[in-house]
Amino acid sequence: MGYDRNARKRPINLSMNENLVHRARSYTKNLSATVETLLGEFVDREALRRRDEDAAIDRVIDGLNAFHHSHGLLSDEFSAL
Repeated sequence: MGYDRNARKRPINLSMNENLVHRARSYTKNLSATVETLLGEFVDREALRRRDEDAAIDRVIDGLNAFHHSHGLLSDEFSAL
């Protein structure tokens, strides 16, 4: 995963809590780099979470398809109206 760390940087506008920004600056010399690192970690975690969620859905669908293949639909025993 990850992102292109060599991609062009451009200025953006963010609205952030003034007190939080002030406190964060007391812990880092480069707030932009810190935010970029944290945002990159978030994106990686979210991509992994979504991939895992998609895989879980695929497993459920595969299970339902296997059940249908083995047993048919539950409604198959009833005639159509």
